Formats: sequence, structure tokens, C-alpha cells
Amino acid sequence: MRVALIQLTSTEDRDGNLERAERLIRQARSAGAELVVLPEMFHCLGPAEIRLEAAEPLDGPTGTWAGALSRELGIHLVAGSLLERIPDEIRHFNTSCLFDPEGHRVALYRKIHLFDCDFPGAAFHESETARPGEAPVLARLGQGPRLGLSICYDLRFPELFRILALQGAEMVALPAAFTERTGRDHWEVLVRARAIENQVFMLAAGQVGASTKSLRWYGRSMIVDPWGVVLAQAPDREGFITAELDLESQRQLRQSMPVLANRRPTAYAWPD
Repeated sequence: MRVALIQLTSTEDRDGNLERAERLIRQARSAGAELVVLPEMFHCLGPAEIRLEAAEPLDGPTGTWAGALSRELGIHLVAGSLLERIPDEIRHFNTSCLFDPEGHRVALYRKIHLFDCDFPGAAFHESETARPGEAPVLARLGQGPRLGLSICYDLRFPELFRILALQGAEMVALPAAFTERTGRDHWEVLVRARAIENQVFMLAAGQVGASTKSLRWYGRSMIVDPWGVVLAQAPDREGFITAELDLESQRQLRQSMPVLANRRPTAYAWPD
């Protein structure tokens, strides 16, 4: 299966963001991509007040755009994450939606781990505007491989990725807006670690550059195979990357080094 990751510098201009995203998705499809992954908050990125105003229902303008585009191009599309309006509440969900080649939304995942951080150069308080999701989500791409869904800060919580792998995930999509300050030290090592320890393909699509003077993103979107090899990595600008995923090699790796089967859960129980 050929996959593509879209790397953007999203701002508060939804129409402009969608226009650039669509252009890159079409180019990726022309390059043979069957599955395309957009970054976190691809439709709108800005300060807290902007994000609150930008929240939409799942069938709003962004969701409608994503469904129509996936149907027109005949692709599986992970609509990175969008800000999902919650009826009768100020806060929103940070939600990733999977669309099939017929344009149907077949899965949605609400970000479980919200980024609340006061680290110098990476301060962000997502819980001020967002509510956390409650459950992992695994979906199947038609009759093909199983795809786990995750978003950005989830990367620092290996439990989620292990659960997805044990449920049968062969690949995990990770739309992200990883801060420039933390990304330069942690992004690659964490993405590769999640791939290696779970023997999954990691599809990590990031924001890049500056959305505002204070919101700077690391980029370097990556496609990583189950051995931890970086199959493709984006340069420091908007664009897309593609790679062919060898699912048969993954199956052989899991047979020859069965780390998931060799787990000993009873030995991990912490005594009361």
C-alpha cells in the first residue's frame, strides 16, 4: 500500500488551509497514494480564542470537504484532526476522522491525552479549550490493513500504542502539531520507538513552521517501518511525502520476532 503524509503550516484562515491541503492531497494521489494523512488541526491553528471559534460539527464545512475529496479521489483519508464542536459546551474535542474511498466517515478518534505543558518554549494548555476522548480507536481500510488512530501528545503514552497493536493494528496514524522546542529532541526518537516496540508502521504527519509568532511547529513528518527504518521524512516546509508499505515483510517480522506474543502480562502486575 502506498501512503502519503501532508505537512502544512496551518493558520486561522480555514479556507486557505483547506485550499493548500487539497492541492497537496491531489498531488499525493497523482503520486499513487491510496491512504493520505493530514496533520493535527489542519483546518485551523491559532491561539485559544481562535480555536474555540473555529470548532465545527463533524458534518460541518471541514468534514464535508474531506468526505467529498476522499470520494472524488477514491482514497482513504485521515482528516488529521479537526476541532469538533460539542453541543451546549464551550470546549471542543480534538478529533481525527477516517474517510473511506466512497466518502463515508468510517471512524473517529477523540484525542485522549491533552497537551498541558509549561516547559519553556513549549507552553500550551489544551485542556482550557478541549475535552479529552475516552477510548482507543482501530479501523480497517476496506478489506486491507488495520489502522490505529492517535493524535500528537498521545505519542508520549506508549500504553495507547500497545493497546492498538494488541488489537491488531498494522499501522498507526499520528496527526501532530509537535512544538519546535520539544520536537527537535524527541520527535524522531519517539516515533521510531513506537514503531519498533509495537512492530507497526508509524504515519506521523506534522505541522511545520510558525502559525503565529508564539506557535512554532517542528515538522519533519515521518513514515517509519516496523523495524524503525525511516522510509520518508519531510523537509522543513509545506509539502507531502510518500512511501510504499511492505505488509508482507511486517508479517514475516512479527513471526520471526514475536514480541507481542512473548509478552507476560501476569508478570507486570503491580502488587497492591
